[in-house]
Amino acid sequence: MDYEGLLELVKKRRSIRRFKPESIPDEYVDKIIEAARWAPSGANSQPWEFIVVKKQELKDSIVQLIKEQGTFQRKVELTREPELRMPGVVSPSERPSYADAPVFIILCGDTRTKDAYPMSADTQRKEAIFESSLASAFLYMHLAATALGLAPQWVSAVSNHSMQCLVKDMLGIPKEMQIYDMMAVGYPAAEPRTRLVRDREEMVHHDYYDKAKFRTAEKVRDFIASLRRG
Repeated sequence: MDYEGLLELVKKRRSIRRFKPESIPDEYVDKIIEAARWAPSGANSQPWEFIVVKKQELKDSIVQLIKEQGTFQRKVELTREPELRMPGVVSPSERPSYADAPVFIILCGDTRTKDAYPMSADTQRKEAIFESSLASAFLYMHLAATALGLAPQWVSAVSNHSMQCLVKDMLGIPKEMQIYDMMAVGYPAAEPRTRLVRDREEMVHHDYYDKAKFRTAEKVRDFIASLRRG
């Protein structure tokens, strides 16, 4: 693949909010995981484990757990200024969009692989390396799904502490594993909205940080508000 092809794939990768009900080939799921297992990781520790969930009753149970947690999340989100609130949290749909995806892929990391990192790395640094390794695999999953013409959606609600306990208990995930996030994947039933992307020139600095480009707190706040409107 040349650079232009890669850039087009990166631009095309989006979280899709509506799925067709039809199933996807097992071969596609295998290809998504095959790409992810080649992701870079700290000290080549390869901490990832993939749980492919297809059983409808299990998917429904995960969706229900996330919905139950949503009541508390809405209360927390409402403490924000109105223009900064996430619409999907404040006014969630009765049936979440990802509920219709034929496959959920939960990405876990084996916390014991942190022993592969240098002894000089403190606990905080080891955690950052661990998270970065899993983030790389998760991004590869999304790019692979996009390349296959599928629609991936990032479902991060499964990764907070209380949800981890519930989902791990439901699926028999060992305590040594840490849930990073879940990807719902299927065929897209809608086109995503245009994505707001910052201008390249305002974020690139040469040799030294250009303080003239440093955004004020107000500008950052306005940018976040524009994301909410968009």
